[in-house]
Amino acid sequence: MSSAQQRLNQVSSHFGGKKGAAALTEKHPDDIVVTCALRSAITKGGKGGFKDTAAADLLAGVLKAVIERSGIDPKLVNDVAVGSVLPPGGGATEFRAASLVAGFPESTAVRSLNRQCSSGLQAIVDIANALKTGMIDVGIGAGVESMSSQYGPGAVTEFSDLLENHMEAANCKVPMGVLSEQMAKERNITRASQDSFAASSYQKAVEAQKTGLFVEEIAPLEVKWTDPKTGEEKTITVKEDDGIRKGITAESLGKIRPAFAKDGSIHAGNASQISDGAAAVLLMKRSTAEHLGQKIIGKYVAASVVGVPPLLMGVGPWKAIPVALEKAGISKDDVDIYEINEAFASQCVWCVNELGIPQEKVNPKGGAIAFGHPLGCTGSRQVSTLLTELKRTNKKIGVSSMCVGTGMGMAAVWVSE
Repeated sequence: MSSAQQRLNQVSSHFGGKKGAAALTEKHPDDIVVTCALRSAITKGGKGGFKDTAAADLLAGVLKAVIERSGIDPKLVNDVAVGSVLPPGGGATEFRAASLVAGFPESTAVRSLNRQCSSGLQAIVDIANALKTGMIDVGIGAGVESMSSQYGPGAVTEFSDLLENHMEAANCKVPMGVLSEQMAKERNITRASQDSFAASSYQKAVEAQKTGLFVEEIAPLEVKWTDPKTGEEKTITVKEDDGIRKGITAESLGKIRPAFAKDGSIHAGNASQISDGAAAVLLMKRSTAEHLGQKIIGKYVAASVVGVPPLLMGVGPWKAIPVALEKAGISKDDVDIYEINEAFASQCVWCVNELGIPQEKVNPKGGAIAFGHPLGCTGSRQVSTLLTELKRTNKKIGVSSMCVGTGMGMAAVWVSE
């Protein structure tokens, strides 16, 4: 018997002998469930509604919103894991302070973590694993990034000679735009296919915003904002993504100059936006949620994390998604919606095509090209977007995934309830 079959048998035995989607939709007391998943709006780095708001303040806002929306007693939350990429010191000190500001007592532990672009998802998975082992009873996986204040060359330290003199190690610090350009050329991903995908992302996001499909997942936050024209400080309420642009077409994107090579295909219009934002997901076992009277909106099933060559960072979802599906005991056709982070149209197009996923199942409300990729936030943002859309469309199974800087991929399987 193959190792894959053994794992599948273990999964099916856990789910009462059933296999595939039928097994996933069964309910068990020890299921790891989600009772609240929300995010802030995502705003343009350096220009948008959160340009003057610290990452910890964004985090405090979404954590407070989780308490208010879920009705959870803050004293019952044992641990908060926060994914973030750019803050000095990992943000550990200010994130602990943010939890206290949000209303959690000193008994609630907090930590930060950094797995690059998958940090928000890794935070959720870490909480899920702590729940599975009984280490905690209630936890929050969150993600936050202020790219307005902390994005730039200083985010990567200089390599020592030891690292510089190892070819694959040195590749870890190649800028993502440059390596994505190299990947696009190597894998024959045309500019036309990238621009078409990017235009579709904008168009889907415009329609979703116009019809109010983001409202349920966004917690409005009141922040201070300085008008760049007058210098006047104002108090504003940020309640919608401000990077979404109307009227974008493949033709209009085709006129933008390449950003990383004269004969390149990647540019500002078909790559993720630099953005600010935060998101948080409240998790516990089903038995705990029922005891507390928490409304269950979905459950976490399985996750995967894989490594790929640093220069092929963008293929991460292609490698990670099949592993997560195998762990969950399902096929790609059992999945109703895929949230795959649009770091670059080039890598997303390639992954979707190679996996054979129908385009209509991918990012139905648009993605990071249209509304932004606050690095540490995205992995947790995807969960709120995914579960909200599964519920709205009366569908069940979803996958969230992303490529990860330095050459990794991560994916997770979710079920809506």
